[in-house]
Amino acid sequence: MDSFRFLTAGESHGPTLGVTIDGVPAGLALTAADLAVDLGRRQRGYGRGARQAIESDRAEIVAGVRHGRTLGSPILLLVANRDWENWGAVMQAEPLTEEQGAELRAAAAEGVKRATPVTRVRPGHADLAGALKYGHSDIRNVLERASARETAARVAAGGVARAFLRELGIEVWSFTAEVGGVAADPARATRSREETDASPLRCPDPEAEARMIARIDEARSAGDTVGGVFEVVAHGVPIGLGSYVQWDRRLDAALAAAVMSINIVKGVELGLGFEQTRRFGSAVHDVIDGRTDDGRWIHRSNNAGGTTGGVSNGEPIVVRGAVKPISTLAKPLPSADLITGQPVDRAHYERSDISVVPAAGVIGEAMVMLTLARVVLETLGGDRMDVVRERMAAHRRLMGTAPAGPEIGGRASTPGGDEAGSGGDD
Repeated sequence: MDSFRFLTAGESHGPTLGVTIDGVPAGLALTAADLAVDLGRRQRGYGRGARQAIESDRAEIVAGVRHGRTLGSPILLLVANRDWENWGAVMQAEPLTEEQGAELRAAAAEGVKRATPVTRVRPGHADLAGALKYGHSDIRNVLERASARETAARVAAGGVARAFLRELGIEVWSFTAEVGGVAADPARATRSREETDASPLRCPDPEAEARMIARIDEARSAGDTVGGVFEVVAHGVPIGLGSYVQWDRRLDAALAAAVMSINIVKGVELGLGFEQTRRFGSAVHDVIDGRTDDGRWIHRSNNAGGTTGGVSNGEPIVVRGAVKPISTLAKPLPSADLITGQPVDRAHYERSDISVVPAAGVIGEAMVMLTLARVVLETLGGDRMDVVRERMAAHRRLMGTAPAGPEIGGRASTPGGDEAGSGGDD
């Protein structure tokens, strides 16, 4: 049975977002204050739009927690949309009364934007495909759910996963690695984690960040948007999470799917990723130096990004997400009308950000943490935190213990030589 599974609900301008997390062990310390930190981090970053000035996200714990401890039952979190006050009848769940319908029609006739059905599809959004798939004639029915506002619920759920993983010695963080073709240089990454989080773009390289900000300003002045790359790093992940025996049990595949599910992400790399294709194997594969006295296996590098053969190898997990430029432009692109099928000069426009790479990194953290929490529980099991902690400690000891010598036909054999057999590809 899956653990740490979650489902979100809610629309961008509806009254609230909700997320249910199932399978969280009992006894985990959890408060709303624990969840507020990452929700606040998601809203910050140079290049964000007016919506972030309206919302001040905080998750309300509605179920599954009592007196600051999880109960083992499903956890329900609600994140209110403050902007709902301005959308009322446009987004209400109940059928409109005759009076409300008349008021909306009158407002639409007067050119009130939020009261007017949306039919001009936006390039790069789910508008066209979503409307045709679900049979909607008003794209509002698509864009409200396809909106990145939904990710606030994911970040709230990620806060639960962070509290769980922290109890087991696993920490996850992210930073902005690139914006608009300007990349951070690891040699100039002089900022601490705290200093990076407090900086405008959450970038550890101050010099690169200044040039990234200039790129965002350039896009803003042109009525355009700009994308980039975030990097998520997980420290303290033990050897042995995931499996090579089936495709759907591979940790790297699960992490890639989780990060790829973020609305704005169009590519995922682990470790060196595509850079591996540009190097010889001798410059890619991580040399293993052996096991230390305290049971740690040491690699000379971490080009694989913490997984080999779909299994965690004890090195930090490194996942990078490619963030496309935001699809809603202040100077809208040409498009077409959903109803008439005819070209239009300008696609529909609602307020938008210029760049969201720092926020996307925080969402990436949430998806990585939720994935790791699920895989940890699939590996260890346990319905109570004290049991899970004991099993994690035992697992770490086991991964650092030398296996018994090899046998052939029930008798001890000498270790193998340098012939690796079939040479399977990881």
